[in-house]
Amino acid sequence: MKEKNFFAPTDENDFMPIISISENDNEDKDLVIPNTIALLPLRNTVLYPGVVLPITVSRDKSIKAVNDAYKGDKLIGVISQKDVAIEEPEAKDLCKIGTVAKIIKLIKMPDGGTTYY
Repeated sequence: MKEKNFFAPTDENDFMPIISISENDNEDKDLVIPNTIALLPLRNTVLYPGVVLPITVSRDKSIKAVNDAYKGDKLIGVISQKDVAIEEPEAKDLCKIGTVAKIIKLIKMPDGGTTYY
């Protein structure tokens, strides 16, 4: 099976998404997770269910993935990167298990970046 690159470039600024997925949230009990979902590789961070976490995103492909998810169903796959030094991670550079997260808020930063909750 050939691995695919899940990321696409964009010209937008750095931002910080605040994302969460809850194990027992009544609001998400009827949540339908799509068969295909954008992936957000994280450096030095692991997102666990039930946690709300701000994440700084600076790579163009990650910014596009989060912006696209926020415009749609707000769901994104969050997965840890094995080696934080790799700037353009491929599937082999990511851990095998991640978390489906929901972007819960978007805030524009004074420096032109964006914060997501």
